[in-house]
Amino acid sequence: WATENTREALWDAMKRKETYSSTGPRITVRFFGGFDFTPADAQTRMPAEAGYSKGVPMGGDLSHAPAGKAPTFLVAALKDPYSGNLDRVQVVKGWLDGKGNLHEKVYDVVWSDADKRKPGSDGKLPVVGNTVNIKEATWTNTIGAPELITVWKDPDFEPKTRAFYYARIIEIPTPRWTAYDAKRFNVEMDKEVPMMTQERAYTSPIWYTPGT
Repeated sequence: WATENTREALWDAMKRKETYSSTGPRITVRFFGGFDFTPADAQTRMPAEAGYSKGVPMGGDLSHAPAGKAPTFLVAALKDPYSGNLDRVQVVKGWLDGKGNLHEKVYDVVWSDADKRKPGSDGKLPVVGNTVNIKEATWTNTIGAPELITVWKDPDFEPKTRAFYYARIIEIPTPRWTAYDAKRFNVEMDKEVPMMTQERAYTSPIWYTPGT
């Protein structure tokens, strides 16, 4: 995320790690962390305005958590207009325990068809569905959502524990490149060859460091 399309601005954006990547589709992602985001910040059409004024962007650092507060994160994702709708947005948290061992946990923070899809007793979210026609290498955007946005608070925050957070955006199932090749060249792939995929995007982390 650069302030302008110049060599200098692009370099500065990469240096501050305000970057994200995808497995192919041009999904658009904004990800901010702070201690004062509220659900109302997810209702604006200008999430970056709230993000920069209340927190730090992807690649940034948080520290010195105010007493009684846990980090809050504003995440917004917009689909690639030529690709699949969005299935869900996840926040991946990593932290170091007292022995220096790394742990990770994945949180589903916002998803499509939220009125119908509810986490089960095991905490897992039901699958979004599947419209892929492997033989024809096609799919339909009759499931999923064109955009997803929310504010999420870490429910397991430990003020004295170093941690990092990054966002992962997942599309609905679409044909994998192997399905397109099979269709184009009229060949039959081995049964072990994956023919579908769920494209995704990943942000740079936001790091949390306890105060000294």
